[in-house]
Amino acid sequence: SEPFILEDRAYDYDISRVIQEAGVHPNVRWTSKDELAILACGAMVGQAMRAAELLEKCEYPHEVLPRIKPFILALGETLPISEFLHPSPTVWIARDAVVAPTACLGECIIIDHGAEVRHCAYIRGSALIGRDAVVGNSTELKNVILFDNVQVPHYNYVGDSVLGYRAHMGAGAVTSNVKGDRQPVVVHRGSERMETGLKKLGAMLGDYAEIGCGAVLNPGAVIGRGAQVYPLVSVRGTVPANCIHKGGSVVEKR
Repeated sequence: SEPFILEDRAYDYDISRVIQEAGVHPNVRWTSKDELAILACGAMVGQAMRAAELLEKCEYPHEVLPRIKPFILALGETLPISEFLHPSPTVWIARDAVVAPTACLGECIIIDHGAEVRHCAYIRGSALIGRDAVVGNSTELKNVILFDNVQVPHYNYVGDSVLGYRAHMGAGAVTSNVKGDRQPVVVHRGSERMETGLKKLGAMLGDYAEIGCGAVLNPGAVIGRGAQVYPLVSVRGTVPANCIHKGGSVVEKR
């Protein structure tokens, strides 16, 4: 299979090392310099790493979305009871995770080691939450993969989306996962159009992506790894890796 990432000293050395040690060889086609190369997070330790098995079968990241629920159900059955609580038939929670008593958990959920689910979080279902991730006050999740160390800590909505390693969404930042006309979502990259066939598709965030407070990621938005979105910006299409979306312009980071 092709390399998961081509090494880049900025971010990729540790990820490549972890991949080698884990013996993971996903057939993902992007490189770290490609704005669609957002799923290097699959190499992180923990249950989120197992999502690499899911990505091996996908040509593009959004193709994992219909597969998240059955993947969680199958993975959950393999989790050791010595490490994971099993409070309901389709929910698994690491014993060292912290889940507030006021949080609402639906079905088909895995919460990995060290994760924190705070007061009044609403995890509707089909959510894989990686190690040391933070799901904050009044945040709502639905049909998502949050890789290790992701933070959605304050009043976020994340639906039908994948958030890469250490991606962070500021307070009030949300993904919009349905178009106003209810038509299937199209992913845009410059003049290119990719028909997804999905009526519900939120955003794909790369490793280390930073989303400012109050930003809106419109259906099918792709945020490259290391990219930044300023507060209150409405994002359509693709923000290339290591660029800043300032609202009126997109510029490369210095």
